Amino acid sequence: MNATAATVAPTRFSVLDRSRTREGHAPGEALRDTVALAREVEALGYHRFWVSEHHGVPGVAGSAPTVLAAAVAAATRSIRVGTGGVMLPNHRPLVVAEQFGVLESLYPGRIDMGLGRSVGFTDGVRRALGRDKGDAEDFAGQLGELLGWFEGTSPTGVRARPAEGLRVPPFVLAMGEGADIAARAGLPLVIGDLRGRERMRRGIDRYRDRFRPSPWATEPYVVISGTVAVADTPEAARRILVPEAWSMAYSRTHGSFPPLPPAETVETRTMTAKERGFYESGLAGHIAGTEDQVAHELETVLKETAADEVLVTTSTYDRTALLDSYRRLAGIVSS
Repeated sequence: MNATAATVAPTRFSVLDRSRTREGHAPGEALRDTVALAREVEALGYHRFWVSEHHGVPGVAGSAPTVLAAAVAAATRSIRVGTGGVMLPNHRPLVVAEQFGVLESLYPGRIDMGLGRSVGFTDGVRRALGRDKGDAEDFAGQLGELLGWFEGTSPTGVRARPAEGLRVPPFVLAMGEGADIAARAGLPLVIGDLRGRERMRRGIDRYRDRFRPSPWATEPYVVISGTVAVADTPEAARRILVPEAWSMAYSRTHGSFPPLPPAETVETRTMTAKERGFYESGLAGHIAGTEDQVAHELETVLKETAADEVLVTTSTYDRTALLDSYRRLAGIVSS
């Protein structure tokens, strides 16, 4: 085994699919694509498959992650299934516990509970959810209440059915202060993104330094997340990144996150200087290239972070290219 394989092969690799909508395709197709991708990456040997939560976003169909996770779990057999994540400030902890209790009861031993502290992206969405930015400030309390429903320690006298007594592994999706919350609660940490390596390393170091063992985890567990694109040429790998980079640039300049366009459409578009700046920034810093290039980059980031797991979050218009990228990445991991 070469040095790169010795670093990469022991690491778990997992997938987060955001159910990104695409120009010319109905939102429901994005959800079906997510379920189909889960079956494919299960066959490739990935460890987990997670889905996300977004509300009122034209470019994302995944608004109900526990519902979508149920569909994914029903369509697969062995891969772990979960959320990346349920945004806890948007929900009552009892309802979240009940939902995951149902999932774990239906698919025992396969469900993960990834939890985030974001509240709706816009004022309108937050009003529709009955939330405001301040609700994220009590994430630690909401997290403690949620775990209490599984442990049967709620002071209300109410019992969460069927959650109480079940062990659904919780993960905290976080940067900065969120990493401290994960450490104090003694929970695994999911941290990104790969473009901000120094900030990510600082968050990981804080988490490990401040980690307190808990009934849920006896030692720190770090999942690093970000975009990884693998293709037969560096140019082809870069084209995988183009649709998402353009959509991000558009959202930064127009205030609306649109469906993904084909790469060839983006490459012929005229952009303002400001749009071009955001677009080029969106293409930079990801792990992208041929198998050899990506293997080298993964070796570097895993040595820097000592991460236990990599959660790959790549989105693109071309689903064939996306699946090919996951196949190539699986080949790197298993080599």
